[in-house]
Amino acid sequence: MQVIGGCATSAMGILPHKDVDKALEMAFSLDIPFWPQLPHVSYYEDMYVQFSEHFPGIKIDEEQRITLDTALFYEELPAYLEKSADPDTFALSEKYAYVFHRFLEHDLSKYPAIKGQVMGPISFGLRITDEDRKPIIFHDDVRMVLFEFTREKINHQYRVLRQHNPNPIIFFDEPGLEFVFNSISGYTSDMAKRDLADLLAGIDGIKGVHLCGNPDWDFLLNADIDVLSFDAYNRGDVIVRYESVQRFIEEGKVLAWGIVPSHIEQIENETEDSIIDRLEGLWDTLVAKGADKEKVVQNAQLAPATCNLVGPRNEEAVEQAYELLQRVAARLKEKYRLD
Repeated sequence: MQVIGGCATSAMGILPHKDVDKALEMAFSLDIPFWPQLPHVSYYEDMYVQFSEHFPGIKIDEEQRITLDTALFYEELPAYLEKSADPDTFALSEKYAYVFHRFLEHDLSKYPAIKGQVMGPISFGLRITDEDRKPIIFHDDVRMVLFEFTREKINHQYRVLRQHNPNPIIFFDEPGLEFVFNSISGYTSDMAKRDLADLLAGIDGIKGVHLCGNPDWDFLLNADIDVLSFDAYNRGDVIVRYESVQRFIEEGKVLAWGIVPSHIEQIENETEDSIIDRLEGLWDTLVAKGADKEKVVQNAQLAPATCNLVGPRNEEAVEQAYELLQRVAARLKEKYRLD
């Protein structure tokens, strides 16, 4: 297994499309394809809903809300613990991930790597609440099960993807990490570091984290991960200030620079030249701080900056972003002789 850099293109899984075939076509247009999550096709394609499958005590109501029934959690826990010895307990069913199964029908062996993803446990635990609207991450018993559940979900998906490609990368999406480091959350950074360290130690294969927000980057850059995917278009000038970025790259790890915006009001004001100038400006900042330019480029992936589920003309904007991303990548690969 190897982490693919060299300005290879990839993206996070969420797309705004209602056409499954079009979404898969876009995913396979990238160097490292991913299986799309399409919440506008089905509520079960939402990343939080997909993650919740088989978690004890979870209820999904007719108003499309996910909650945890605490009494039901303890009622279902013994059966869940017994079933947890069976890896299929953590599989993605067609009901919850139809597009995942469509993705697996393709020939995935010809790509240098393929990408999968799950919802991160901290974000899930902060967003999903119990019957008293208390985030479930504050329930000690529930949190313990949540992190073990995440590990098994990731490892099961990894094993499935590896049957189709020798080099799968599994990301977990953690927007909630932005709130762990401020006063909004009662779940402390020390707790998060401990829980994530234990989780990462038990994950097979290449490990990636994605978030679009602005957490304590040192926390992630020093974690046991192989790829960090972030919104470089909006946050790049922040992350390049951290001394730990250089060490992250020197250790052979990969930064996935989300450099192409996917919102129409931004992308219509950008060109290949402007995006390349923005990205190389970030790289030059790292070089000025002592990073090796060749390593910075070699240990880079390129991606859209964010997903875009609700913005105006969102499908059109995302499609433009993917096209611009590929043109930018082609020019950088030629310039730095990466092919």
